[in-house]
Amino acid sequence: MAQLNVRYRVTAETHGGKPAFGHLTPIQQLRRSVLSCLLWESEFYEDGRSIADRISETAKAVSAADLSKLIVEARTVHNLRHVPLLLLTSLVRKGGGRIIGDTIEQTIQRADELGEFLTLYWRNGKTPIAKQVKIGLARALRKFDAYALAKYDREKAIRIRDVLFLVHAKPKDDEQAALWKQLAEGALESPDTWEVQLSAGADKKETWTRLLIQNKLGYLALLRNLRNMTEVGVDEPLIRDRLLARKGAQRVLPFRYVAAARACPRMEPTLDQALSEAISELPPLPGKTIVLVDVSGSMNEKLSGKSDLTRMDAAAALASLIHGDLRMFSFSNSLVEVPPRRGMAGVDAILKSQQHGGTALAGAVQAVNSMPHDRLIVVTDEQATDRAVPQPTAKHAYMVNVASYKNGVGYGRWTHLDGFSEGIIRWIYAAEHDAEAAR
Repeated sequence: MAQLNVRYRVTAETHGGKPAFGHLTPIQQLRRSVLSCLLWESEFYEDGRSIADRISETAKAVSAADLSKLIVEARTVHNLRHVPLLLLTSLVRKGGGRIIGDTIEQTIQRADELGEFLTLYWRNGKTPIAKQVKIGLARALRKFDAYALAKYDREKAIRIRDVLFLVHAKPKDDEQAALWKQLAEGALESPDTWEVQLSAGADKKETWTRLLIQNKLGYLALLRNLRNMTEVGVDEPLIRDRLLARKGAQRVLPFRYVAAARACPRMEPTLDQALSEAISELPPLPGKTIVLVDVSGSMNEKLSGKSDLTRMDAAAALASLIHGDLRMFSFSNSLVEVPPRRGMAGVDAILKSQQHGGTALAGAVQAVNSMPHDRLIVVTDEQATDRAVPQPTAKHAYMVNVASYKNGVGYGRWTHLDGFSEGIIRWIYAAEHDAEAAR
């Protein structure tokens, strides 16, 4: 029988040609590839399909229990959508009994993910649906009300009603039975969404205004459509009120505020206030903290093919959320100290601090190692172009990886974290707090 708890060697070299940490367990390798991955999107050094193939291959060496935990974390903590679905297919192939159905139920958060999962499940050809897959999909299907089903039951290869038929789901009550009958017959009422209303030719200003007043616009949709609303003359105090209310903002990644401000600069002060309120909900880190943010050329890679934002934007947005007694630095060819501002001002200070060239990460760490501090947080794509990265001298040291490259430098004495959500900051605080409490 194959052993899962073994050391896992990778080629000990980064894409920059410098030494990488080369002794990763399968779950360590999988985490670094997954938690900062917008699936199928190419990065500076690797294309999206290669990353996806590597994720699937690495998952084979991870236990079902560890894989399940990572899938749920990726979806519910880091708010990633597609890579958890890909990992679900790996979990199904691995087996694991009831853990499969339980993980599918927890992971699927939107009704359209039912069909997206089956599309990935059958990407290499149709096969019978496993029993636990049917159980998990049936449980997940029971989560969704009439609005969610109508909103996402679109003309696709696999529709939600197809899933209903395939898994033989049983409704939880008579009301849901009636709803599913409408779904099966294609008789659901059109949802009251901005997409439906505007595609039907409704007045844009009137539609946006009504949806805002009735709180029927999700927070991400609000951020993405700020420019559209202001251009058609929607009442700006109403828009600002909804931005500051932050209903549903817990699932919005920090860099979305940056994207919204660039698309609609006139709303930046309000967006900054909304982002600042998100920051105020995070605990300040105790002691002295040094933050290093990577602004090298590779960090200028777009987050996705449809996005104008880069990994540098995501890194700067994450760094701008950290508060406490801080010193903030950017690094590329050189190390530059920037004002430790929070919110939009902090993002701007980091992005404009220096030219975006090489990745002198080793030199940056060596320089700050001689400075007094209790904690070092590095936000980077974990590539280095100068030399081997030294071990940190801080009591607490975190290498936060915002890319999905196979090899990186942040292990050894580093606590390695992956992703670009504020969940990372919450984790740092909680981990240190729990460690102190256990003493």
